[in-house]
Order: sequence, then structure tokens, then C-alpha cells
Amino acid sequence: MTGSCTEAAHARVDSGVRLDVWLWAARFYKTRSLAKQAIEGGKIEVNDAATKPARLVHVDDRLRITRGIERFAIRVVATSATRGPASIAQTLYEESAESAAAREGEREMRRLTGAGFDHPHKRPDKHSRRLLRGFKEGGG
Repeated sequence: MTGSCTEAAHARVDSGVRLDVWLWAARFYKTRSLAKQAIEGGKIEVNDAATKPARLVHVDDRLRITRGIERFAIRVVATSATRGPASIAQTLYEESAESAAAREGEREMRRLTGAGFDHPHKRPDKHSRRLLRGFKEGGG
């Protein structure tokens, strides 16, 4: 194969790519099956509508992605069916300024509030430490 052939395989501008494949190629999910589960679970919207994994994604489609506690609002800039380096994957989409600001605000809020960890107000006493040690070791 020549170098120009691989370029055509990496970025398809006119033809669509399956949504689950695109999410995997854009590195939103580690595997295609995780992307498929997220789509079937209603975590992905394309153009403000629920969708299926086999739906074709085209340039200028708007996606809303909920991944854990993060929410992304992105626009598809290019399509790709192959997973490449993260630097190339980031060129496949463009996140809206509002989405990036909201994610940054939520990240800062989690940092300031202790990320939901409820720290004990004092050190556990001897009896509590024994219970914790027994629980961690599987003794109950």
C-alpha cells in the first residue's frame, strides 16, 4: 500500500462512518463495544435525538456525549474509521466553548469540594480500626 492510500482511510470527508466506530476512533471510549453500550444506554445524542450504534455520522453533526460525570457538546469536523494517536483524534471534533467552560467549572467545583469524598472528622479508635482491618482482609 502507498502512503496516499492510508491517508484516504484515516479521514473520510464525504462518506459517513458508524457512530460507535467514530466514538472509538475519536477516543471518547476505549473500545467499540463500550461506545455501543453508551449509545444503547442513551448517553449519546446526535443532532438532539436519540440514536443507534449503526447510524452514520457526517461532518457538521452535533453530538452530546455523557461519559461518567463529564458532558461534552461537540461538532464533528472530520470522520475516521481508524483509531490513531490522540493528537489526530482531537482533530476529528470541535467542542463548543460553553461545553468546555462548563466541564472546567465542574472540575474546579469537584476539586474544591473534595470530589465527593467524605473524610472522617477524626481518626478511627482502636475498635473501629480492627473492624476496618477485618473488613479489608475479608474477615467481615
